Order: sequence, then structure tokens, then C-alpha cells
Amino acid sequence: MIMLLEIIIATVVVSLVSLIGVALLSLNKKTMDTTVFVILSFAIGTLLAATFFDLFPEALEKLDARSVFTTTLGGIIVFFIIERLVHWHHEHHDHAKHEKPVAWLVLIGDGVHNFFDGVAIAASFLTSMELGVTTTLAIIAHEIPQELSDFTLLRYAGFSTKKALAFNFVSALTAIAGALAFYYLAGYVDNIEPYGLAFTAGAFIYIAGTDLLPELHKEEKRSKSMVQLVAMLLGIATIWVVVNLLH
Repeated sequence: MIMLLEIIIATVVVSLVSLIGVALLSLNKKTMDTTVFVILSFAIGTLLAATFFDLFPEALEKLDARSVFTTTLGGIIVFFIIERLVHWHHEHHDHAKHEKPVAWLVLIGDGVHNFFDGVAIAASFLTSMELGVTTTLAIIAHEIPQELSDFTLLRYAGFSTKKALAFNFVSALTAIAGALAFYYLAGYVDNIEPYGLAFTAGAFIYIAGTDLLPELHKEEKRSKSMVQLVAMLLGIATIWVVVNLLH
């Protein structure tokens, strides 16, 4: 029961990140762009570090390499499908004002995405406390820029501030459903945890490689590229410290 409590706490914390959109209300555009820019870089580092320092090693301890990498590929494909639903890229924002249905697509797609975040958290905590913490940190890091983007899109789509925050939060709560589903399924299916870890690795690789890295490549200034690198390395170092500290 203690492990279940830890899983629920972690998913609730991740869900609360959806309320970060309110922070936009007190920031000017320049400050907001700079903040998101640094967070994106940091998130890439945490996602990749969690994948290669923790998820893969843990999964490979319990499964053969073929099963691990096949499941990882499945995670990449599933998140490609989810990405088609989410439509969170900035270029859609200019059109969202006249396309309110897009907001509902974002909420549905984000809900599915968050469901699998919950699966990732549960699979990680069921493997070890250390892995659960690093996975949760990586998810929080990549959720911050995504939730900021989702909030902005919902506002452009005609939602009021309160409605955008409320619906974004409800969508985020599907992470709890995903965590509980995996937790109880693990009681009936033997050795399911390493498959969950390998699937999570695929999700993290996809998010870092297709959603976040392309955004950084849009920046051409050398000074800002150095900031990107430093923030990315800081994200990697954070996960490395957590992994070794908890070990």
C-alpha cells in the first residue's frame, strides 16, 4: 500500500503542473519565451538521461534485448499517434482563435498522453523508488513547456483563463487513471514492469527527439545555443545525481 501511495502522490504532483499556465499571466512575452527556452533544453537532458541511465538498464536486467527494444519501438509509435492528436506545436496557435474544436482535440490528445505518463510512473515505482523519482522528475520537466503551450492554445481557442486551467487540469488527472490501471494490472500479469519501462523509454526518446529538439534548432544565435547546451547538461546531471544518490 505504501508503494501505491507514492505512485498516487507522484501522479498528483505531475497533474498539478498543468496549473503552471497561470504563471503566464504575470510574465511579459520576452521573459516567457526565455523561460520556456531554458526549460525545453533542461527537459531534453532529463528525458534522455532517465532513458539511458535508468530505464534501459533496469528493463535489460529483466528482459532480453530484443523484447526491450521492440517494446521501446512500440512506445515511439504510440506517441507518434498521440502527437497527431495533441497538435501542441506553436505554429497552430495563430489559427486556433477561429478553430475552437482544436482545443478539444488538444485536451483529448493530452489526456491520452497523460494516461501513459501515469503508466510510466507506476511501472517505474514498481521497479524501484529511485527509478520512480527519476521518471517523475523527467515527466515534470517535459510537462512544463507542454502545459504552457496547451494553456496558450486553449486561450487562443476562446477559453477563459479559469476554463483553460480547469480543463487542462482535468485532462492532466488521467495520469492517475493510467497509474492505477498499470498498478492493478501488474498484480495479474507477471513481469509487466520491464515492459512498462521499455515503453516509457520509447515515449521519452520520441518526446525529446521530435517535440523538443526541433524547437531548439530554430535558435541560430551562438550565445543562446550555449545556454541550450548548458541547460541540457544540467538536466542530465540532475538525473545522474538523483540516480546515484538514491542508489
